[in-house]
Amino acid sequence: MDVTLLGTGAPAGLPRPDCPCAACTTALGADARAATSLLVDDSLLVDLTPGAALAAARAGHSLSGVAQVLLSHPHNGPAIEVPAGLPQPGRVPDGRELALLTGHRVRAVALDSPGTGYAVTGPDGLRLLYLPPGGAPAGPEEGPGTPYDLVLLDVVGRPDSLARLRAAGAVGPTTDVVAVHLDHDVPPGAELHRRLAAAGARAVPDGTTLVVGSYEEVPDVPRRTLVLGGARSGKSVEAERRLETFPDVLYVATGGSRGGDPEWAARVAAHRERRPGSWRTAETCDLVPLLEEDGPPLLVDCLSLWLTDAMDSVGAWDDAEWAGGGERALRERVAALTRAVRTTRRTVVAVSNEVGSGIVPATASGRRYRDELGRLNAAFAAECEQVLLVVAGQAVTLRGR
Repeated sequence: MDVTLLGTGAPAGLPRPDCPCAACTTALGADARAATSLLVDDSLLVDLTPGAALAAARAGHSLSGVAQVLLSHPHNGPAIEVPAGLPQPGRVPDGRELALLTGHRVRAVALDSPGTGYAVTGPDGLRLLYLPPGGAPAGPEEGPGTPYDLVLLDVVGRPDSLARLRAAGAVGPTTDVVAVHLDHDVPPGAELHRRLAAAGARAVPDGTTLVVGSYEEVPDVPRRTLVLGGARSGKSVEAERRLETFPDVLYVATGGSRGGDPEWAARVAAHRERRPGSWRTAETCDLVPLLEEDGPPLLVDCLSLWLTDAMDSVGAWDDAEWAGGGERALRERVAALTRAVRTTRRTVVAVSNEVGSGIVPATASGRRYRDELGRLNAAFAAECEQVLLVVAGQAVTLRGR
């Protein structure tokens, strides 16, 4: 089964007409995208969009053999004239299945928002799932052990949709996940591909023909990632974004609740508001046992507060205690943590502050903390497949792809 993407953009296309934003300004050439539309085996067209016949011709295909046109959006699409020879567009009711003379079977998938998703099974038995913009399955889409071969969905706009499909077993390690309905929320080019790769997905230009079931080399999701950055740099948002397409994440808050501190409570509330509802939270600095256990991905926020707790426990703030064994005890704790990171089988994303480039602290204890955090970051980074530095909300890759 072959799928030609006549468009891969949002309904308004990319760039959006008359939009002066930076993403639209740079969406040129291969980064320009028409509204998403699929041509399956030259016989099934999903979503009739303006210029579909011309887009098909540019891709080396024709719409003359299309036997069925289906709509996925909550409305009936833009007011465009149906090209001569094409059947009138229609919609399959939720839960119903349509059998085509070509041997394709199309099942309508109910969504949690207006619109219709389609699960298509080809004559060869290969399966694809297509979801409209902003849509996610309303319930368990498939049972475990039945992953689709190809999934096309709004990865950027609805990352939780991909998480649900993974939780249900509908997306597995061999599923080719392709992002469509791409809008100006993410700058095109390298930044878009970087974010999608972190989710185990990819984007392709308009006109691309995908061979369902063929192997595509998508970068593996790094098992261990360290995200560094200064205060309010966006490092926590970047870390959360890296796991938002995965279910059952355990968010490890090393700062605790600090009862009675309203400013800290407001920070904690803002973090919780951003996180998917399916994530669990553990308030602890005891990271080694978590890393040694099997389980869902860990998001540790942050190592800076873990170090504060470790230095508190060994008396590192007092010069005499530091010289009398505190320094050795801290080194042992850091070594135990890095050993656990090295051997863990869990996916881990950790956040830490990068403080070494700022003003030199005025106190000896402040300088000690700065130095020890630099050493901890370096040791932790050495065990990670990917290391990022976030500056002004922009992630710079220091290690990995």
